[in-house]
Amino acid sequence: MESQGLFSGIFHWIAETPDVLRVVDTLNVAGVILIGLSLFLGLLTRISAFTGAMLLFFYYIANPPFIGYSGEATGEGHYLIVNKQLIEMGLLLVIAFLPRNLFWGVDRWIMRIWRRRKDEKDANHVAVVQSVRREMLKDLIALPFLGGFSWALANKRKWESYEELNLVSGKSRVDAISGATKMVEFAKLTELKGKVPTGEIKGHKISRLIFGGGIVSGYAHSRDLIYVSPLIQAYNNDEKVLETFNLCEAVGINTMVLRVDNNMLKILKKYRKRRGTLQWIAQCRITEENINPDIDAAIENGAMGIYIQGMDCDRLVRDNKIGVLARAVEYIRKHGQNDQLICGFAAHDLRVVVECEKHGLDLDFYMKTFNSANYWTAGPRLVNEPGWKPDPTGNTITPEYAGDIIGADYHDNMWCNTPEQTKEFMKKVEKPWVAYKVLGAGAIPPSTGFKYAFGNGADFACVGMFDFQIVENANCACEALSESSQRDRPWMA
Repeated sequence: MESQGLFSGIFHWIAETPDVLRVVDTLNVAGVILIGLSLFLGLLTRISAFTGAMLLFFYYIANPPFIGYSGEATGEGHYLIVNKQLIEMGLLLVIAFLPRNLFWGVDRWIMRIWRRRKDEKDANHVAVVQSVRREMLKDLIALPFLGGFSWALANKRKWESYEELNLVSGKSRVDAISGATKMVEFAKLTELKGKVPTGEIKGHKISRLIFGGGIVSGYAHSRDLIYVSPLIQAYNNDEKVLETFNLCEAVGINTMVLRVDNNMLKILKKYRKRRGTLQWIAQCRITEENINPDIDAAIENGAMGIYIQGMDCDRLVRDNKIGVLARAVEYIRKHGQNDQLICGFAAHDLRVVVECEKHGLDLDFYMKTFNSANYWTAGPRLVNEPGWKPDPTGNTITPEYAGDIIGADYHDNMWCNTPEQTKEFMKKVEKPWVAYKVLGAGAIPPSTGFKYAFGNGADFACVGMFDFQIVENANCACEALSESSQRDRPWMA
């Protein structure tokens, strides 16, 4: 997909056509094996050399080491014009044009068998036979090397098998909890039970499960485990992030939430260049003094929607500066230059939604944290203790309420201390609701978290995911949605 210039149209067509791509993958693997064996044995040497040179030419031209070329998979090292593929291609062309009598291998043996009848009629028959026996040593010269290679390969496999057996046996056994050595089996695309359904906001078809960008940005909400975020950043390099986006497309997730920062914009440009189709809702930061930078960058880079980040909304509402949020909505509407651009606010604090509804702000959706808070690191609840009932006057914010995340007991994976209040208030809100933090930073199983969110009124769930979690999350979301047809809050999207 990164190919430019010569044959790029063909390369893009191959990558974009799954059936063709499978055939090309198979031919590539088979070709490399057959060409290698043929050259090793000296069998069909010229044909193999020409074919190998052609294959290497395609490798080279698809991602050449030219100055200014934006390809990123140039192989090991940093090259200028000449790289490993070009050198190997040149060597194979030399082999292809060498005189036939310089080839030692099976080709000589086959040719001699073909000519034997003619040679047997020669007057010096005995001498010819003795010559043939001597020449046969040259014909089969590759066999000892092939034997040595096979022996080394078998012993390598034997060693790997012993190592693998040792790692999973007895006291040294490891698993996904206590160690990172043994590969854990996760759901594959072949186990997908169905594509994620969609809802609609302002004419946009949006998957009910939205990909959240926190993890690909390196934010784990892992409290005091300071190594986790750097570990996630190391795992989610650019290629892994792009692969994760492709998996989202495959399971029916068609929308992602990403921050507006240089790293995310860089990845987004690569993704668009590779014909990625996920819609982007941009998370934008604002201050009282400066509203526009993130919003301008989101619009310039093709965001389908924009929302103001939850911590900013919490702070502005808490400081009685709802006017700043109103200015942000006005700016988005004015500069979006597109009536289809959707605009929303995120909130950890339920008072953000309450105040926005009271002031009638022109929003298309809300993003509000929502989970059961039923996990041990969630911290103490505030006013929604078991048996909590809404105020009969309709004011769900009681005088004692201190905010969802405000207080001495706050830590960074505790995001929803008022789920009952949130559920009751959102019943009266006639705008689409995107629930986030629904899994409590990985503390709640997706099957449980999705059922809670969708069953209690959320129209969408925005979830941060690793690539190996996507199929399982899609399956859990589909199951939760099918069980949430009867719920108190009607679907608002």
